[in-house]
Amino acid sequence: MQLRRKHAVLLWILFCSGLAEALEPISTTIAVGAVGIGMGIGRYAACYFRECCQPDWISFNHTGLQLDLRRRLFGQHLASGIILKALDGFMNNDSPKKPLVLSLHGPTGTGKNFVSKIIAENLYKKGMNSHFVHVVIATLHFPHVSRIETYKTQLKQWIKGNVSSCARSMFIFDEMDKMPPGLMDSIKPYLDYYDKVDGVSYRKAVFIFLSNAGGQSIIETTLQFWKAGRDREEMELRDLEKTLSLSAFNDESSGLWRSSLIDKHLVDLFVPFLPLEHKHVVQCVLAEMEARGVELDRSTAEQVAEDLIYFSSEKIFSSKGCKTIVSKLDFYV
Repeated sequence: MQLRRKHAVLLWILFCSGLAEALEPISTTIAVGAVGIGMGIGRYAACYFRECCQPDWISFNHTGLQLDLRRRLFGQHLASGIILKALDGFMNNDSPKKPLVLSLHGPTGTGKNFVSKIIAENLYKKGMNSHFVHVVIATLHFPHVSRIETYKTQLKQWIKGNVSSCARSMFIFDEMDKMPPGLMDSIKPYLDYYDKVDGVSYRKAVFIFLSNAGGQSIIETTLQFWKAGRDREEMELRDLEKTLSLSAFNDESSGLWRSSLIDKHLVDLFVPFLPLEHKHVVQCVLAEMEARGVELDRSTAEQVAEDLIYFSSEKIFSSKGCKTIVSKLDFYV
């Protein structure tokens, strides 16, 4: 690639040199300008066919994110509102003071991974396939607690290298509740209010933590609203945020146990994902049907939803949210 680029530049120089001689006594500055134009065209052409860290490939689609959260994410009014406002404020700020750090909490199957995908699709032209979207899975990438010091070094170098390549990088840390305690503190300087760390600015990066920690407290609070006859849409962030931050800080399995990221207030928002009711599971099934191009059939969707397991004595919430509906639907379609 580097050799071809040099050849291209050389051809432009030869061409422009000939052009300058043919047009004498016109100044040879024309040739110099032509070379500059040619190199600019070369860079533009390269980024036309290949993903680059430029607005053509990375741009925030507010309307798209808003519509996706409304149409594709069910039962999560709190998460939808928080995430939309957070991304809107951050991406429209040309000079943010720190990276955006979101910590998503809730029971399994409630949409945490799905939301990360939606965010990526509305930030990057290639979505989750973008070279600038990076996923870390605790049990896959950091399986041995005994190697934590090695992991710390590797994680810092990996993040630094990716942000050096593109300031608008996004990092998704899945299974935070299985992350070795203390590991995330190693990246504290990258999430802090520093202009640069070792010559690299991290202020335009996005960090998303996904965790089941605090899920039980979210379920209990949601159940209290239900028992009191209150609509779950009445729930506000203040009803859960403090509980979540305390759970993440005090739970030894949270990945953020006694973490300086919480102690120093570097996590911008703790985003609760509520347990899903039967009606939300039905919506998930209908959405999956639509995605498959299958004729929408509410009675089938109801059957699939009925097949799932619901927990608590009242059997209000799906124990796995919408996580298993894809395989369940296969039995009906």
